[in-house]
Amino acid sequence: MTTPQAPEAGERMDLSVLVPVFNEVDNVTPLFEELDAVLRPSGRRYELIFVDDGSTDGTAARLEAIQARDPEHVRVAFLWRNCGQTAAISAALDLARGDVLVPMDGDRQNDPADIPKLLATLDEGFDVVSGWRKDRQDALFSRKIPSRIANKIVARLSGIPLHDYGCTLKAYRRRVLAGVRLYGEMHRFIPIFAAWQGARVTERVVNHRARTAGQTKYGLARTFNVVLDLILIRFLQKYSQRPIHFYGRFGLWSFAGGILCVAAMVYFKYVFPWPALLWSADLPNKTFVETPLPSLAVMLFLAGCLSILLGIQSELVMRTYYESQDKTTYLLREVKQGPPA
Repeated sequence: MTTPQAPEAGERMDLSVLVPVFNEVDNVTPLFEELDAVLRPSGRRYELIFVDDGSTDGTAARLEAIQARDPEHVRVAFLWRNCGQTAAISAALDLARGDVLVPMDGDRQNDPADIPKLLATLDEGFDVVSGWRKDRQDALFSRKIPSRIANKIVARLSGIPLHDYGCTLKAYRRRVLAGVRLYGEMHRFIPIFAAWQGARVTERVVNHRARTAGQTKYGLARTFNVVLDLILIRFLQKYSQRPIHFYGRFGLWSFAGGILCVAAMVYFKYVFPWPALLWSADLPNKTFVETPLPSLAVMLFLAGCLSILLGIQSELVMRTYYESQDKTTYLLREVKQGPPA
């Protein structure tokens, strides 16, 4: 195996198809043949980038054979170990030379015949076309129902009304992914990142096929990862440039709760049971140590202090992130001005 080299600046392609694979020894060759049959007659300058995510079943050898069979169009990257689908897609993005980027799964459940349809929709003026597996060929209770629930939540919270965030088959213009870095299992949220870059996002129904070989790498447990990633996405969407507003707000509410606890302590010690009620007329006042209010007040005051300090620290990290890379907090589309004097 050779270490993949980064493409030279002048080597441009019309299309890059990105295929992360892990233990798909029986699927990679038929998938390549389908992609070749669809893309070779298209007249586009294209490349197929397969990223082997640490397979242990002979997939790497099959990919080497495929690359030797069509070195003009096929590039293969081999990761040292299994890093996950998001990391494999990220590696493919770094290697890609195409003006349009199309990731897809390596298990043949995505249909290569849908790629021209996505490209045609892209040519209608969109920057991102997301596949929608409307007739999904997966288990109902372990895959389809949790996916539908997660997709509705993601669409509601992100403001990007897509039906199927989990479909890997999508088409992107290169510019909308400039500067996008993927971590964890964030690949399903790439349309959200693209929308942050000002991309026009739409979706198109695509064919979804039942798996015919190999074993699925997805399970119900990954739904919990989606929920955690969604919380992070929501935070980044609203507070990535002003984290003090999030942590500071929590801190101020904690301070308010602490003040209420102190007020309640004073009330129970010096005022209670006023106003006199039938059920409380004979109840004695409560000393500070007879209630959990002192401990609760101290805890809330400490939580408020720590939250505000965390917000200040996050502000310093955020400013370092932008200023160390000369990033701006805005996206400049164009500037119109008169001729020079």
